[in-house]
Amino acid sequence: MMKHLTCFPVIDPQLEYETLPPMPHPDIRHFSSILSVVMEKDIFLNYPYHTFKHVIDFLREAAIDPKVTRICITLYRTAERSKIINALLNANQNGKEVIVLEELIARFDEEQNIENSDLLQKTGITVIYGFKALKVHSKLILVERKEKGYARGYTYIGTGNFNEDTAKIYGDFGLFTSDEEVVTDARAVFDFLLNTHKHYRYRQLIVSPYYMRSRFEKLIEREIKNSLKGKNAHIYAKCNSLTDMRLIRLLYKASRAGVKIKLIIRGACCLEPQVPGLSENIGVISIVDKYLEHARLYIFHSDGEDCTIIESADWMTRNLDYRIEVAVPVTDPDIRKTLMDVFRIQWADNVKARELALPGENGYILRKTDEEPCRSQFALYDYYKSKLDAEHEI
Repeated sequence: MMKHLTCFPVIDPQLEYETLPPMPHPDIRHFSSILSVVMEKDIFLNYPYHTFKHVIDFLREAAIDPKVTRICITLYRTAERSKIINALLNANQNGKEVIVLEELIARFDEEQNIENSDLLQKTGITVIYGFKALKVHSKLILVERKEKGYARGYTYIGTGNFNEDTAKIYGDFGLFTSDEEVVTDARAVFDFLLNTHKHYRYRQLIVSPYYMRSRFEKLIEREIKNSLKGKNAHIYAKCNSLTDMRLIRLLYKASRAGVKIKLIIRGACCLEPQVPGLSENIGVISIVDKYLEHARLYIFHSDGEDCTIIESADWMTRNLDYRIEVAVPVTDPDIRKTLMDVFRIQWADNVKARELALPGENGYILRKTDEEPCRSQFALYDYYKSKLDAEHEI
């Protein structure tokens, strides 16, 4: 199977990249309580630069914390010997209510998902499944904990799978938060998964298929209105694929209105940039390098407020209309700045980035003679390393 190519044996060590060890997040100390950290502030992770172990430790801590009453999670793909599954089994043994949404239909991973489902159900864990015409592709965890007489929630929203193996080679984002509105929305998402006849209005989370498309269309339209009023307006987006024609036509409209648009699209892109009278204000690049670019990030200028969103969905019709996806607006100003830095570092890539300018060409970006080389994945590792070193110096 294709997934086993990631476990291909080493033929010649000299042909392999140097291993760059994943780093801990500066705010998460060894043997410290992740729940306590998330209680105080939002935590942003960028794999594989940060360690995925923080997510595993989050679930392990919840599994043994006597005050934790409930753990809910959506599973799409997991590692073959999954520490995520083990943590959920441990939580169940410790008397926690555990609810798992297991999406069985995940290409190349159906057998693994069925095995996970059987194992979880045999221990008494509540397992629910994706729906016939509505695949569950969201990456969401909700932990409920009794604190001072009421249930406090802790959530994790990610762009990639709960898979500790692929987290070493996939570039993804994850956000821990205990924000009460996000927690309330996460509860509503899981309630919907358990009772699909119920529909909810969400305060913070953007959930497809009912609300995500309209939210993005409104955000693009707002940039168009601001640009026509002479205000600064830009849209920066990073995802795997851009194929939804309604959004593409809206991006063309934004370009004609003067909105500056930068897109980092690793895979399929049906938008044609730099076409006179249509898309002069749109630039598109693709980065294919050591790690698989898998994160989804959308930044709208919003008249200087920068609406910054990470999510599990690409700008594809299937994601917007036929899947349950979850996006979260990032409210922490430091994390918003980090995400902007990440985008700028990747946009500056002049080693592994290709420019999608002329159909069928997609050549590497030509570096100017006096321009320093920027290989964005290595630059990002250095960026996070400098943040970690700075924190240790304090």
